[in-house]
Amino acid sequence: MRRTFLVGHLVCLALSLPANARAQASDDADAGTPPEHVEPTAGVEAMPVGGDEANSDAMRDVEASPPEVAVEPERPGARSTVVRGKSPPPPDSPERRDPTGAITVIDATARTGEARDSAELLVGSVGLAVQDSGGYGQSKSLVVRGAASNGVLVFLDGIPLNGAGGMADLSQVPAALVERFEVLRGGAGARYGSGGLGGAVNIVTRAPSAQARASGEVTYGSWNTALGHVAVTGPLLDGHGLVLLHAGRSDGDFAYELDELPAVDDNPVTAEARARNDAQGGGVLLRYRRRLPGGSRLDVLSELALEDRAIPGTVQNPQSAGRQDLDRLSLGVRWSGALGGAGTQGSARGFFRRDGLEVTGGLLGAGGPQRHLVGGVELEGRLPLGGAHTLTTTVASSGEQVTEARGSQSAGWWRGSVMAMDEWALFGGVLDVVPSLRLERVGPYWLFSPKLGAAVSLGGGFGLRANAGQSHRAPSFLELYIRQGTLLPNPGLKPERALYADTALVWDSEETVSGAPRWSATAGGFAALYENLIAYELYPPMMARPYNFDAARVWGVELEGEARPFSWLSASGSYTWLRTQNRLGDPRYYNQDLPYRPRHKWVGRVRAGPDWLNARTEVLYQAAQLVNRTGTRDLPSRTLWSVGASSTFLHAPDVTLSVEVKNLLDSRAQDFTGFPLPGRAAYATLAVAFDANPASPPSSEDSHAPRSPSP
Repeated sequence: MRRTFLVGHLVCLALSLPANARAQASDDADAGTPPEHVEPTAGVEAMPVGGDEANSDAMRDVEASPPEVAVEPERPGARSTVVRGKSPPPPDSPERRDPTGAITVIDATARTGEARDSAELLVGSVGLAVQDSGGYGQSKSLVVRGAASNGVLVFLDGIPLNGAGGMADLSQVPAALVERFEVLRGGAGARYGSGGLGGAVNIVTRAPSAQARASGEVTYGSWNTALGHVAVTGPLLDGHGLVLLHAGRSDGDFAYELDELPAVDDNPVTAEARARNDAQGGGVLLRYRRRLPGGSRLDVLSELALEDRAIPGTVQNPQSAGRQDLDRLSLGVRWSGALGGAGTQGSARGFFRRDGLEVTGGLLGAGGPQRHLVGGVELEGRLPLGGAHTLTTTVASSGEQVTEARGSQSAGWWRGSVMAMDEWALFGGVLDVVPSLRLERVGPYWLFSPKLGAAVSLGGGFGLRANAGQSHRAPSFLELYIRQGTLLPNPGLKPERALYADTALVWDSEETVSGAPRWSATAGGFAALYENLIAYELYPPMMARPYNFDAARVWGVELEGEARPFSWLSASGSYTWLRTQNRLGDPRYYNQDLPYRPRHKWVGRVRAGPDWLNARTEVLYQAAQLVNRTGTRDLPSRTLWSVGASSTFLHAPDVTLSVEVKNLLDSRAQDFTGFPLPGRAAYATLAVAFDANPASPPSSEDSHAPRSPSP
């Protein structure tokens, strides 16, 4: 059933109010804070920090910390790139969950006003590529270090978003919801479970604040694209609450030139229009946080998302009526805090997610409405065993079920896992050695994922880290037996396995600017061997089907650098070289590059100016990539250049006007179906934020809440 009536009301509500120029600041950057709400600052791999408001809140909590909270020093290469001042990393933060991992934290609040969706915010990171199928609202998924989209785990505040088929659609997570992205590159099976062959991404939503605040944002631009959100946060029921409504729509149709005979020189081109690229959607995010007696904390999340989008088909087989209706309901509850004495910490999480999918418009063989239900619990404890030894254990259990109304198809299974991680800080903390392993049961499959990580401080700001291990992904019952709209099943699939290793040299200058290193750089390499790799491939005329590659090799290089010569000027750049080989014995495929894996990707970004008036520019180059195993079809390379500027010209309330021009050179790229992607586009954004009492002192909960002791 189409949901345009509800979506339309959400659009009207969101666009009728002004929007936020500055992101909400975190209010609990303390030792007991889970990753959903700790303000990251930039490091070697982290993106630039948000505004002064976020920093002031974090400093307020640091100054309020009692004397017994120990300082955990930052050692180059020994921890992730997230710097949290005096507070040790919280139990569920990415650097605590994988202390030696290659972690990037992207501060989405520092990118407000840029009119970018979640996929565009992520694609600039080293080691990541986006599979894009159109403009606003069209499907977008991630490839990390050569692993297919179904081999990358995606979470929303710890709630798994990967459907039973394994892929997470980033178009269903609007940037308005996001405070930051926590990206782990490399095998994530030991810490995050089945499916983490290439890495894991945790999307951290905006957190409630102790101070009453109302904000909103509205964006309008090319192809009649309109986006907006409104948010209200403040004290609620002895805690903090947040309500955020968001909505958007886009016609998405644009003109382009088509060369029907590209092999013929001087062949005339014809004017065409990219039709059926429209989408609309909306939703609501509710969050509640309360400090409990004894210093523990309760977090509650509820999120609803609705989307309706056209199905264009392919260039060879365009569609005239097909549409896709999607909905998601996510619920999560988490307790975190100290367990007894001696620095023991624990957390307990419960979650539930319901996804809906329906293809309408008479699409041949589309099937009926489909519902995917998943729910589970996770218990984790962290026990210091002396000053240099810490043991972390996790027990998790979940179940999932898929039903399809037409044909009465239904299937479900259970999964359970046990994980243990042992952290050793040797030679006075100069060397960290972190072995971990996970034993997991997924449906009928037993999976074993060990990992060994190490990090050493070399002095002079240099550090070295390395990891090696094994990850798995079991094919889901959806991939095996049940059709998902335009995705066909394949009952012949086998479980896939990845053996991986990576290493990197990290350097931070001793000089800092606004708490971040003035200069920083990272140079690393990685390699992986996949067995029975599962990847989707175009299945004519307009479907896709998963296949096993008997074996595949992936290796590459990642280079990153950041410079902050002045407080008003910052620049960053990254380069990824990726090489893949299909090792299937069939001579048609042997040694061919895997589809949708560009060999080269370079991103450069510069931002200059104070908050009251600043400008930015970004250039992204991505090499050509194949779209089939035989190497007979490919997508050409693309260079996307974007420029923008923002000005906060009023205060109390803060009012910011931003303009953004994407794809300034009007580069004509294509999606995997052969349709062109959007060309040059321009957007304007107006944002407003109002604090009810900006001069009021911090609440007693912010200033005097007891902290969990440091390990």
